[in-house]
Amino acid sequence: MNAKQFLEMLARLPARVWLQAILGLIGFVVLATLGFALIAGVAAVVLVVILAFKARQWLAGLFTGRPVREPPGRPDRKVIDVQYEIVDRRKDDVPR
Repeated sequence: MNAKQFLEMLARLPARVWLQAILGLIGFVVLATLGFALIAGVAAVVLVVILAFKARQWLAGLFTGRPVREPPGRPDRKVIDVQYEIVDRRKDDVPR
């Protein structure tokens, strides 16, 4: 079946099939849009709740004078003293 035969077959379909296909496509687009909007809305609400919680903690710490809690330091840190030597591999007699 080539493209011309396929288009002729589509042209012979009754109007009821065309209307159902169009309504199905519109319904699919509407549901996809609403689904995306729902996901974006839930993400926005979660983000606002997290930001409100953090702002409340920050304001409470600001007005009560208590220091902000920080995560504890790692006890297993090792500081190693390292010396670096810069080696210039360019030749001085080569013009640039």
